[in-house]
Amino acid sequence: MTISTQFLARMACAAGLCALLPPAFAAELVTKPEAEAMVKKAVAYLKANGKDKTYAEIDRKDGPFTERDLYLTVYGNDGVVLAHGANARMIGKNLLEIKDVDGKAFVKERVDLAKKKVPFWQEYKFNNPVSGKIEPKAMYCQPHDDLIVCGGVYLK
Repeated sequence: MTISTQFLARMACAAGLCALLPPAFAAELVTKPEAEAMVKKAVAYLKANGKDKTYAEIDRKDGPFTERDLYLTVYGNDGVVLAHGANARMIGKNLLEIKDVDGKAFVKERVDLAKKKVPFWQEYKFNNPVSGKIEPKAMYCQPHDDLIVCGGVYLK
């Protein structure tokens, strides 16, 4: 499926017409279970291969941790981006104070939720790299040692 087809499928879903899409289109949209599985895969890879190798693989747009509009991001417990599958310019930046279009400090909230040391889902609004638009997003995050490994889906 091409990006333009993905874009059309996303727009149809945003308009509330997702159920009318042919099954081939709907199958291309990333699901919450796929996001959870990708984060768990990355944490297992991290345990087996260490931080540097994992970050390098997450940063690769054609790597094993990027699929359709799903990419991973790794944060330190201080809000610093350590790996980013969609935007390498974010690496090394402290995003603790960044807010979405509604004023939600979503990275700060993410860091606070991670202190409980259990996986969690979080919702906010973010730029979809496929559509190029701000869309509602649900992010699944799994704390691991001093890291927070996250991957999300854009909500329909």
